[in-house]
Amino acid sequence: MPDGMQQNDLSAFWMPFTANRRFKADPRILVSAKGMYYKSAEGKDILDGTAGLWCVNCGHANPKIVEAVQQQVAQLDFAPTFQFGHPKAFELASRMRDMFPADLDHVFFTNSGSESADTALKIALAYQRARGQGTRTRLLGRERGYHGTGFGGISVGGIVKNRMYFGSLLAGSDHVRHTHDLEHNAYTKGEPEYGAHLADDLERLVTLHDASTIAAFIVEPMAGSTGVLLPPKGYLKRIREICDKHGIVLIFDEVITAFGRLGYATAAERLGVIPDIITCAKGLTNATIPMGAVVTNKKIHDTMMDSADAAIELFHGYTYSGHPVAAAAGVAAMDVYKEDGLFENALALEPYLENAIHGLKGLPNVIDIRNMGLVAAVELAPRSGAPGERGYDAMVKAFNKGLMIRVTADIIALSPPLIAEKSHIDDMISMLGDVLKEVA
Repeated sequence: MPDGMQQNDLSAFWMPFTANRRFKADPRILVSAKGMYYKSAEGKDILDGTAGLWCVNCGHANPKIVEAVQQQVAQLDFAPTFQFGHPKAFELASRMRDMFPADLDHVFFTNSGSESADTALKIALAYQRARGQGTRTRLLGRERGYHGTGFGGISVGGIVKNRMYFGSLLAGSDHVRHTHDLEHNAYTKGEPEYGAHLADDLERLVTLHDASTIAAFIVEPMAGSTGVLLPPKGYLKRIREICDKHGIVLIFDEVITAFGRLGYATAAERLGVIPDIITCAKGLTNATIPMGAVVTNKKIHDTMMDSADAAIELFHGYTYSGHPVAAAAGVAAMDVYKEDGLFENALALEPYLENAIHGLKGLPNVIDIRNMGLVAAVELAPRSGAPGERGYDAMVKAFNKGLMIRVTADIIALSPPLIAEKSHIDDMISMLGDVLKEVA
């Protein structure tokens, strides 16, 4: 292994969302990356089937982004955005305003998707207070939802293991039913036909708690981290109608879906449902420098400005909000998306990935395949008494064959960089097919 990566050097780093003991007994170390590939410590090319962690949409080491970061760090390495400013943050916000749909035109910068979720929830609470609805303090999410790892995000999130270790979380949060239904929707291509009625579960919570107590509802248009759960046709439209009816702020968590994953700048645009707030991160800077953002509509922003009871309209922020180097990476990423037609490429590749991934139907232990945009999932039957083990073994075997996949329990996800070509899809599906034949 390279210098500094000897076995006895692995113990100091407590790795996130990782089986640390297993990893350190058999590490999978990545030492470089370019385009569609990582390079392992052993010198093997690893085809990136996950865009890093849903985030490297422009491919690794994109020269335009790399150059922008190098120039910016030499010119202005840091500038505070508390009572001061710098050009790149304003430029990136303007570029995002022009890219996002409808009147989603005000951008608050964070450093991650987790911070974006917590920030969006706080903005929703502050907005309700500013418009004279201070009793609205309850925050709603969905079962199997993922909104990062802050206390706000895991309170409205609905993945059990993310919640169970950390106490009672934020008081008053509640959850609607999830939409995953293999009985009706197995082997779906695109949006499932069945499940729009599940949106009415939000009405149940309104009846239970009363609308006067509910500030916001947050939902992923396409739930990624929990295993690629696709929105049933009409589901999000009905959610929008219920939120409008009861004065509830609707937040779309687009940390995964924003910036081309579904072939559009946002899932909101593709699905034709516009929320009040969108959270994003990941593809915002191509993950070159950590950055997230919360994009709000004009009504929320202007209410906060016009009803402020102090000079500072929102008492919230982060030291690195709008960091100049991150903002430079973001501006460059916006250029790459446009100039290289990456959203269009993702949309054009969608039917090819769809046909290829559904060709795995019938392989051992496969119980569902689903896809939308440039993302797809293969769900495996769990081993008796050992849920998640089959998926973990598939991840390890795939890496050893030269493919990086993402697993959530026994669900395999593919989400390659948007620069992918048909040949990359062919290689991914071929290797994954071999893995599925080998995993008992």
